[in-house]
Formats: sequence, structure tokens, C-alpha cells
Amino acid sequence: MLGENLKKLRKSRHMTQQELGKALGVSTSTVGMYEQGRRSPDHATLLNICRLFEVSSDSLLLGDPTSGEQQAALQGHIDLNDIIEDFRSHLLSQQGLMFNGMPLSESDIAQVVDAIEVGTMVAVEKLRRRGNNGGEA
Repeated sequence: MLGENLKKLRKSRHMTQQELGKALGVSTSTVGMYEQGRRSPDHATLLNICRLFEVSSDSLLLGDPTSGEQQAALQGHIDLNDIIEDFRSHLLSQQGLMFNGMPLSESDIAQVVDAIEVGTMVAVEKLRRRGNNGGEA
């Protein structure tokens, strides 16, 4: 099952065996043997595979190899921290980003995202208090 799942994950990322081998620090033939079930990765390599494809070892070894984000979405749970980090990365990748006509530096973007995180924490705490007080905020 590991071999089949690894191959599905690799192909879903449009990676060659050579690219995967390079990312994992193993040879192309080693990746091929993993996928054919003729060889199993050591623990460190298995962990690297899970991190690379954002899957749990259980799903890689036993079940459907969907990413952690996909698994959470399928279960109806997506961590807001993940969305904020994706947003941070997206903003930082933009060239010439502006706000109301003013250019934003990396430091400015970091402050904006930090403000979003603080606002989120305040809102979550308010919701918790509301839940603990029978609906009162």
C-alpha cells in the first residue's frame, strides 16, 4: 500500500521519481523500489515523505494519501492558523504590494498579518467566554 500511495502522491504533485529522490536525498531507483514495494524507506525518510506531501504516516502506510489540509477539509475542520500562514506567504510573494496607494515592505506585511493573528485571538477568546457564560460576552 505504501508504494501505491507514494506513487499517487508523487503524480498528484506532477513530480518525477528523480525529483522526489532529490527532495528525499535518495536515488531515483530507490524511489522506484519504494513504489514497487521492493524496498521500504527508513524512519527518517518516511518522516520526510510525510512532511513533503503533508500527510500522516497512517494515511501514507494504510489509507488514502490526502494532504493534511485536504483531510481537515474533508472532516470539516480547517485550522485558521494554516490559512493565516498561507495568506502571509501569498502577501510576501507579491511584488510591489500596496495598501491605499502606499507601498508595503516585508516588515509592513508582517505587521498586517500579526494584527490579523491578534484580532483572531481576541475573537476566539471572546467566543470562549461567551460559551462559558451561557451566551454572554
